[in-house]
Amino acid sequence: MRPDKLSNYRGRFAPSPSGLLHFGSLIAALASYLDAKHNNGQWLVRIEDIDPPREQAGAGIEILNTLESYGLHWDEDVLYQSQQSALYHEVLAQLAEQKLSYYCRCTRAQIKAIGGIYQGHCRALSQPAHASAIRVINTVGISQYNDVIQNQVTCNAELAQEDFIVLRKDGLFAYQLAVVVDDIYQNITHVIRGCDLLEPTARQLSFYQILQHKAPQFGHFPIAATSQGFKLSKQNNAPAIDKNNPIPSLFSALVFLGQQPPNELQTASVDELLTWAIGHWSITGVPKSQEIIL
Repeated sequence: MRPDKLSNYRGRFAPSPSGLLHFGSLIAALASYLDAKHNNGQWLVRIEDIDPPREQAGAGIEILNTLESYGLHWDEDVLYQSQQSALYHEVLAQLAEQKLSYYCRCTRAQIKAIGGIYQGHCRALSQPAHASAIRVINTVGISQYNDVIQNQVTCNAELAQEDFIVLRKDGLFAYQLAVVVDDIYQNITHVIRGCDLLEPTARQLSFYQILQHKAPQFGHFPIAATSQGFKLSKQNNAPAIDKNNPIPSLFSALVFLGQQPPNELQTASVDELLTWAIGHWSITGVPKSQEIIL
């Protein structure tokens, strides 16, 4: 059980600028914000702009404007992952020096043909850097961990032991590398996000151990899904939330998160609603299911 108030809490919200904020994004921003503020912590915003082909022009600025219109104000300068390349390369060099990484030329099709889980084929080969990804040697393979919302989480053990990619063949930094390195860089202590990231969290916990750094506490709330069973996401063209009328979406997000706001708050101001939500935030009230159909 967590204490009522945590000291030195540093949380974050890390959207990608591949589209505008939708209701699922708002749930992630609000849950991470409320958990930080209820625990007298700091809340940071990071723009995960390391995949230019998937990014939408102007989305990063629009995301920040929308957060502000919803009263979700961050405590430090926004960090852009595109400005972190030197640090990522430094970590890649450290992994290579410690013989904890190697080049891999296997394709997704080849891996799919052997069952979908990479078996370390290139680990013992002398592969040139050209047209190769870089994988980390996964010496840990965490498949179980304690989650502050979902309690004990068990992931696919074989997948959790896989040597995962930290630099893609196209030269772009992999998500697992960037997110862990940046959480270390920003001294993040708590990560509150959706259940679609339960298995990536297991990999990230392994990577923290490989890098010999203490991991944050993780909590995963249910993802919002359509009646057809699709996750609300930018990839699935989820509609953007209205930054000119934030109260209905904020109120609905609180209900989704199991916080039971009183009906009279539907006519409150943004500040009044968030003040109530911070004071009444209950992490134990968040549903423990992995998905909720809207």
